[in-house]
Amino acid sequence: MIGKLKGTIDEIGEDYVLVDVHGVCYVAHCSARTLSKLGSTGEACVLFIETYVREDQLKLFGFMTALEREWFNLLQSVQGVGAKVALAVLSTLTPGELANAIALQDRTAVSRAPGVGPKVAMRLVTELKNRAPAFAGEAINIALKQELGEGVAAAPVADAVSALTNLGYSRDQAANAVAAAMKTAGDHADSAKLIRLGLKELAR
Repeated sequence: MIGKLKGTIDEIGEDYVLVDVHGVCYVAHCSARTLSKLGSTGEACVLFIETYVREDQLKLFGFMTALEREWFNLLQSVQGVGAKVALAVLSTLTPGELANAIALQDRTAVSRAPGVGPKVAMRLVTELKNRAPAFAGEAINIALKQELGEGVAAAPVADAVSALTNLGYSRDQAANAVAAAMKTAGDHADSAKLIRLGLKELAR
């Protein structure tokens, strides 16, 4: 099992990079976003690798970060999503943007990826909302900050963030603390409870 490749770039193709590791060249299939971040031929590179072994083939998929690799596997847990579609999604959306789209149930953002139709986009945002606990905090924080910026956050949430900001915390600190409090207290907690739990988060 290959987990990471460290070597030099031998060739960059349309959907792959050839990595030379001490004279042995490995073909790693990558998202367009990953390929765009790699250097030029002859430059050093490091890729996190997901190895696929099938009866008739061994295939490597390369990623700039371990988080991107985790999303690649998570996306494929949804029916109708294979490696090709997962790479297309990651070519279109960063992990942060994908977390945001799932938190906001934004099917339109996900369906911008080539090969992702309305039905697949619906399954992705619906199924992954409750099946991505490792990214839930990031998604909630992004979604909450967007709602605050647009003035559509629930009144108790906005009041709690405002109260913490008035106590001297930055808006980002306050929003992150309230987002963490919401995970404990639930979406329908009042502002007093969110402020109390938010202060506990900030005191850690």
